[in-house]
Amino acid sequence: MRFRPWPKPEPYRDTSRKRAAFRRKQRLEREALPLFAAMIAAGQHGVDEEMARRHIWWDEREREQRILRARRWRKARARLFALPDDLRRSVRTLWRGCPYPADPTYLLDLLHEVAVGRVDPHRPPWIFDGKLTARTTPNPEKIDQAFRQIGHRKIGGGPKTTPADEFLFCGNLGTGILFLRTRVRLNDRHESYYTLSSHRLRDSHVGRAGHWIDLEVRGDCSDTELELIRRLAQNADSRPVVVRRVETLKPTHGETVHMPAERRAGL
Repeated sequence: MRFRPWPKPEPYRDTSRKRAAFRRKQRLEREALPLFAAMIAAGQHGVDEEMARRHIWWDEREREQRILRARRWRKARARLFALPDDLRRSVRTLWRGCPYPADPTYLLDLLHEVAVGRVDPHRPPWIFDGKLTARTTPNPEKIDQAFRQIGHRKIGGGPKTTPADEFLFCGNLGTGILFLRTRVRLNDRHESYYTLSSHRLRDSHVGRAGHWIDLEVRGDCSDTELELIRRLAQNADSRPVVVRRVETLKPTHGETVHMPAERRAGL
């Protein structure tokens, strides 16, 4: 039976800090009722008398605590041996490996939880026996079903423009987690970005020559998944969508550098 031994009894230690704390306590009692300070002081006893009283009280309290603890151990053992043989063996095995302190109070609580059905001795709540599986969307019909938005920030902007919206999405099509970042690009590189229109993913008109959606994909993504992402993104937007991989390179210095791949999946 797993148990924690009771600490070895020690005599009460008389220290200067305890004496100072007792004097402060008496002073606060007098200051709380200044009109009756003299009457309160007459009923207070000295610090030496208090320390002597605590020496006697300490031994009595130590003895009472040991008796109470032994009584609880006997009560817990009686409940344990009142169980059927198979259940008793299961509970004893459970008690040896449970995260509860090895005190009789916790053993009594465990026996109560088993008796009322809150704890299954064969499947305790502190042991996870399930299998972790990633949440995937193998065959999505819409891009919102496979990816959810996890980030949004404003980029660019100036005295004559509103800042552009950049969105970040994440999802899993079955082979691993993927991160998507969408931005609006102008068709004409020489055209100015100084416009009053907002660079939003949908319903924006930036520049006279038009614009397109630049969608970056980070993560292990096959050609089939890349084409699926392009098709879903294109169905969700009337503008041309260009999907490209962004590879992650790890140089020798330990820094992580994101470099766009040359490969793209068409307009």
